[in-house]
Amino acid sequence: MASTVPFVARIASRHAKDILARDRARAQKIMLGINPHGPAAFHEARRRRHGHHHGHGGGSTTDPSGGNGSGTGSGPTPPSSTPGGGVDVTDAGVTYTASVGVGSPATDYILLIDTGSSNTWVGADKSYVKTSTSKSTGKSVTVSYGSGTFSGTEYTDTVTLSPELVIQKQSIGVASTAQGFDGVDGILGIGPVDLTQGTVSGTPSVPTVTDNLFAQGAIDNDSIGIFYQPSTQQAALNGELTFGGVDSSKTTGDVTFVPITSTSPASAYWGIDQDVTYGSSGTSLLSGSAGIVDTGTTLLLFATDAFQAYQRATGAKLDQSTGLLSLTEAQFKKLQSLFFTIGGTTFEFTANAQIWPRALNETIGGEEGKIYLVTADLGSESGQGLDFINGFAFLQRFYSVYDTGNTQVGLATTQFTDAETN
Repeated sequence: MASTVPFVARIASRHAKDILARDRARAQKIMLGINPHGPAAFHEARRRRHGHHHGHGGGSTTDPSGGNGSGTGSGPTPPSSTPGGGVDVTDAGVTYTASVGVGSPATDYILLIDTGSSNTWVGADKSYVKTSTSKSTGKSVTVSYGSGTFSGTEYTDTVTLSPELVIQKQSIGVASTAQGFDGVDGILGIGPVDLTQGTVSGTPSVPTVTDNLFAQGAIDNDSIGIFYQPSTQQAALNGELTFGGVDSSKTTGDVTFVPITSTSPASAYWGIDQDVTYGSSGTSLLSGSAGIVDTGTTLLLFATDAFQAYQRATGAKLDQSTGLLSLTEAQFKKLQSLFFTIGGTTFEFTANAQIWPRALNETIGGEEGKIYLVTADLGSESGQGLDFINGFAFLQRFYSVYDTGNTQVGLATTQFTDAETN
């Protein structure tokens, strides 16, 4: 059983140099192992919680039957203990929002989808509307993010993600103060329950929306699928988040699943091993390299040596105004595909997929009609355990699955893998 929730993807920065700087800063946090969010951290946290429960015979905590999301950080340290240091939605280059109903009858709120935190809360912009299902717990809640914070009172209420995904008595925060969340009403936290520890007074942890979806029988397993439709418009409704499985209507081939890499630090996140080659001649850029898939990174980042090899192969020049690689029209006509071999399956990343949507050039400080590439320099050499980040620019061409229960990542082609949208 799986159900989907539509979302809107937004580029967080207004200039390409800011996008690149944000992506690199995020990469450096991951390189340092800050707030590991992948299945390994999730299962270790569950092991510790179960050990604590059996060892002390009481004070039970929530069983994390729910799943982790896709690509922003979480781990044993709650966000409130690492102000400014997390890897969460507030430092992501791409953000995702969904309309979520709270109460009965429901009031709709625009919430940031965050796989790097697990508290769900409202009240940042639109005020909380109490109904007959709204129950105050009387407990205070405070969460600090990478560049934002909120505090208020914890309630339980009915939360409606879609007609098939209705959660009874979901624990939610109601903000009395919130900073850093302009234009949205709060956060839909879909990370693991471990990240709620220490956020609500007098409570070891609070069940996440994914925990309760599983516990109430709305989903069968702790995996999340993400589908994108490449867009040439800002804030277009161009994605779906599937709780509990794969939406096979969005794929055009089998899902290739690969285990989380054993190479650190990528192993602490949604890390995979892959080979990358360029063109029909098979110019090798990366071989047996470890890196991560990350929806919070905007661009496709390669280790410096691989990036330089790609630049040489394409003949691209570094554009000083944007910080991105650029091509002439003549060079673009000769641009060949990148090939990503993951789990024995080769995924083609076409020439059209490799360029920034030209209709959005001016939104990143670029020139109208100019051709910019989405591949950029990660900022460190290969061989350090994070040789690439397959970010939004890559993932919007494929269907991706983040399977916490089986500690694996899945990829499949979609009708947009070969699309000429650019």
